[in-house]
Amino acid sequence: MTPPSQKPSHPRRTPQANAPAPQAEHRATAKIQEAVDARDALAAALSGAGIQLPMMDVRTPWPDTEGDDSARPAHYALVHLGVCSAPVALALAAVVRNGTAR
Repeated sequence: MTPPSQKPSHPRRTPQANAPAPQAEHRATAKIQEAVDARDALAAALSGAGIQLPMMDVRTPWPDTEGDDSARPAHYALVHLGVCSAPVALALAAVVRNGTAR
């Protein structure tokens, strides 16, 4: 078992409240909004193809630093697709394959 001090931190799922500067906070908020919009667009496209990924969310990356300064806003956000069943993965593969065959 890994000691707690050696375990990696998990991605932050929401921005932390202690953003240091309004301009940096605005950039972080814009990146998070961009990822939310991308997630929603992907979910709508998948839904139109009859596919639902129930665990999709938006996450910010691990902090750039450790300690008290780790609350800096993220430079980017990630669309986390989550997990799905084998039939959903096969359906997703078929939709992608059919889309690339055009």
